[in-house]
Amino acid sequence: MGRILSLDIGRKRTGVAATDPLKIIANGITTVPTGQIFDFITEYQESNDIELIVIGMPKQMNNEPSEAVKYIKPVINRLKKLFPNIPLVMVDERFTSKIAHQTMIDGGVKKMDRRNKALVDTISATIILQSYLESLDYKNSLEK
Repeated sequence: MGRILSLDIGRKRTGVAATDPLKIIANGITTVPTGQIFDFITEYQESNDIELIVIGMPKQMNNEPSEAVKYIKPVINRLKKLFPNIPLVMVDERFTSKIAHQTMIDGGVKKMDRRNKALVDTISATIILQSYLESLDYKNSLEK
């Protein structure tokens, strides 16, 4: 059984999360410099079967793509070329950074540690993946 990988792509860093093999739980893995994400995925794929990649797409409140999309599109295009057998799914990522910060506060993370943007990116990737998994559960419940 394959895992689902989630990416929170930023201009400098990309947060990475993945499911367990049963696709029940989303776990934060790491944050990688965006230019190195392709090498990371290649290495990760050697020991883990990647079934799907979920990518956070930033949108504005009016549902239009945000300014950050111009940094994400080239990464998506390269992912499609390098990993043609792995489907990509785009997920609305509005508010994930705010939710990540609140999660850290609720989890008792110290104020200095909450300034760690790499940690925020990893948590954001986890939130994106968890919301995708929950949407699958919701869709499955409607089909029953």
